[in-house]
Amino acid sequence: MEGFNKDRASERGHPEFDHIIGNSLPLELVLAEVERVAPTDSTVLVLGETGTGKELIASAIHHLSARCGRPFVKLNCAAIPFELLESELFGHEKGAFTGALTQKIGRFEMADTGTLFLDEIGDIPLALQPKLLRVLQEQEFERLGSGKTHRINVRLIAATHRDLTEMVRRKEFRSDLYYRINVYPVVLPPLRERRQDIPQLVLHFVEIFARRMGKRIDHVPKETLEAFTSYSWPGNVRELQNLIERAVIRSDDGVLGNPLPLSDTNPVTVPPAPRTYLDSQRALILQALRATRWVVGGPHGAAVRLGLKRTTLGAIIKRLGISRPLPKDDPNELADNEDREYQLTA
Repeated sequence: MEGFNKDRASERGHPEFDHIIGNSLPLELVLAEVERVAPTDSTVLVLGETGTGKELIASAIHHLSARCGRPFVKLNCAAIPFELLESELFGHEKGAFTGALTQKIGRFEMADTGTLFLDEIGDIPLALQPKLLRVLQEQEFERLGSGKTHRINVRLIAATHRDLTEMVRRKEFRSDLYYRINVYPVVLPPLRERRQDIPQLVLHFVEIFARRMGKRIDHVPKETLEAFTSYSWPGNVRELQNLIERAVIRSDDGVLGNPLPLSDTNPVTVPPAPRTYLDSQRALILQALRATRWVVGGPHGAAVRLGLKRTTLGAIIKRLGISRPLPKDDPNELADNEDREYQLTA
């Protein structure tokens, strides 16, 4: 089997993107957003279905920031029982409650001067949300069982697969906390919207699991790749990873079999959402181009307006097939603007 090209750093210019596999347009747009927000200290809310790689994106944001080299602390809020979650976040003193035999440092304190990644923040109970809001606003907290206030300097990256706006409407999530964490949203596309990346992901995971299990996989049949690319992947990249692991375990002849159940090889097509991630990005770029009279570069161009490099935006425009419509009223308009740094033409 032809080896997978691991040199992602040379392709994207950041070693922090090494483990983010693929070069589809939806993924490249996400990485452009990561490059834009990472150098700031702003709170980031990573949104996406389960298994889309939210932790990888959070890690990339941290390692591209000025806090790189300082703590990157993670907590899955859905994995901690309610009665223990407050202690996990803020810590406790010895004797603060039954079973508190020693002092415990919480995740906020552990992340001081660095970044705290709260995965599945939508699962934080309502009763705990006011205390979380306070530490985000004031950058201070008290451990359970202590009246001493601790000051911290923590950047928050939160993630969820839930619809927080709907939870706010149903009063299942505090609106003030939602507005506090939704400073800069980064939306991850599901795998079905970046099918171009599936062959690369398959080869990547085959190489990992074959090496781990001491097996040799020489061939991935065309039919297997076609089955993968046509499948809807409700579990996204995580589901693909698990199925590749299963296929490698079952392989005895150097050929990767199709691990999808027969009933799933031709699944019922999931109707597309009314507005996909790619549609939203296309609309945003078109809005910026029209506002700048289709000038991409220069201090007043669309690239600056969108916070992107001119070359990055130019590549995205080309891949989206966006072109400037011919002016209807003034056919000389393009000629009048030839001195612009970068001018799109039809």
